[in-house]
Amino acid sequence: MTHQPIPGRRRLFAATLTTLATSVAALLVATAQAAAPAGPGWDDPNNWPQYHRSYNAWRFSPLAQINKDNVKRLHVAWIHQPGAITHGLQATPIVIDGVMYTIAADNNVFALDAATGKILWRYTAKLAPEAKQVFYQSASRGVTVGRGKVFIGSLDGRFIALDQKTGKELWSTKLTDQKKEFGALFSSPPQLAGDVLFGGTTGGDQPVVGKIFAVNADTGERVWTFEIPRDDPKSWPGDSRLRGGGSAWLPGTYDPTTDTIYIGTSNAAPDFNRDDRMGDNLYTATLLALEPKTGRIKWHRQEVPNDTWDFDAAYESLLVPDGKGGQSLVHLNKNGFVYVMDKDSGAIRNVWQYTENMNWAKGVDPKTGQPIDPNPPETGKQKLHCPNLLGARSWNHGAYNPQTKLWYSSGMEVCNTVTSDRQAPLVAMSQLSLGLSEITLVDPPGKKADGWIGAFDPLTGKPAWKVRFDLPPLSSVLATAGGLVFSGDMRGNLYAFDADNGKELWKFEAGSGARGGPISYAVKGKQYIAIPTGLGSHAPGFLTGAFPEIRDLPGGAALLVFTVD
Repeated sequence: MTHQPIPGRRRLFAATLTTLATSVAALLVATAQAAAPAGPGWDDPNNWPQYHRSYNAWRFSPLAQINKDNVKRLHVAWIHQPGAITHGLQATPIVIDGVMYTIAADNNVFALDAATGKILWRYTAKLAPEAKQVFYQSASRGVTVGRGKVFIGSLDGRFIALDQKTGKELWSTKLTDQKKEFGALFSSPPQLAGDVLFGGTTGGDQPVVGKIFAVNADTGERVWTFEIPRDDPKSWPGDSRLRGGGSAWLPGTYDPTTDTIYIGTSNAAPDFNRDDRMGDNLYTATLLALEPKTGRIKWHRQEVPNDTWDFDAAYESLLVPDGKGGQSLVHLNKNGFVYVMDKDSGAIRNVWQYTENMNWAKGVDPKTGQPIDPNPPETGKQKLHCPNLLGARSWNHGAYNPQTKLWYSSGMEVCNTVTSDRQAPLVAMSQLSLGLSEITLVDPPGKKADGWIGAFDPLTGKPAWKVRFDLPPLSSVLATAGGLVFSGDMRGNLYAFDADNGKELWKFEAGSGARGGPISYAVKGKQYIAIPTGLGSHAPGFLTGAFPEIRDLPGGAALLVFTVD
């Protein structure tokens, strides 16, 4: 005879198991958190409260419920499809107290239940017609949440504040004149420095004076504006400054311990022709340390004087322990070198080569940070330069794990031929001031172009491991206390690697490539991994010169969230 439990008992038993499982999961998370170190990068483990999770830009989650032993059981918990797919999903979501805040194409903002994906509210910006006439249209890299508000930088040149609970627009401040400034817009979220909201626009590739703006976060009232091309005839001969470009198109970071904004700037314009700007072109291709209340420069480090290769200094400012009780600032430039600095003065501590293929200079002096015998483009002459205009890595961010003391970041081994030419006046908002007659992305000499994800000592550059890809990965990287490294590739494969050796531990086919920022968070004791998918941005288009098959890769836009049972 087979014993059949009565239905009521079965339901009670199932409910008891569910409650027990939830309690055990919460206990495991709480125990792990209690044992974890404290401080920036470790604090507030259940949330992803800002763009890089912590002000030191680690992109590290202290959660370890998902780990090397169980990651193979990672499965989809929920999927959010925003409906707007132009340029895919490039954002890094924010999660605070069980609510996820994210943004899709054309400034569509969502608040979602982080455990189920249920839409709590949606905001769609009413954009000016000019937003569809610009070159860098549709794409947004995220939102900022704080002070009871959700902040965005808009595609028509505004900072906008929304009510965090309802999504209702609270204020909007117009900061750029797109008709006069060739479509200058905010493709990245402005960041908070106390009650100051700051950020920069696109514009490195346009004949404008690039700017960084700051407003009062509670009212939207303008506080200061920093003009990136320095008003100095030695730096910018003649009137070249007025067309000098320079911008700060990626999110900066704010160090509350020293009340300092770190924000990097882009290339000078015209990108590949310097005939009319034979100076150092400050403050382009520069990492700036600014005073939040005034915008005053505390210090600066120009990494590429007279940049003529499109080598922005716009990437993240990573703060890591220096082994002597202090911290160093680690900063990757598109030029293929990593600059290790004193975070309080910008003084150089080391410079190491990140890319495998480099010929734009003979090197960078590790004591001064200055290029050694640079080889710039020349008008009317085709030259081969490595790395290419997209950089040794694109803008997708790396991640640092304080347990392994390794920095995980991707790279592309691709060069370009370029023929410099004098720049004719631009007539349309969508045009770029590139100063060339030809540019083509090509293989490095004697090699096949490819890409990789690698692990490095951020202070010395000593490599721990590399995983090769036939197409360069364009997703940001997430590191977790579970000993895992998450990222994705252009074909739509999502990965979890062993943080110690790079071994592939998990793979999921998402259907479209990854370009945004993976994150991890917990709700009611359960850890989740969220990965934005949908291949986008202009980088894949440029890369078709070296990788023609990119033309056939599918687009899309889906936020995939995973967990383990």
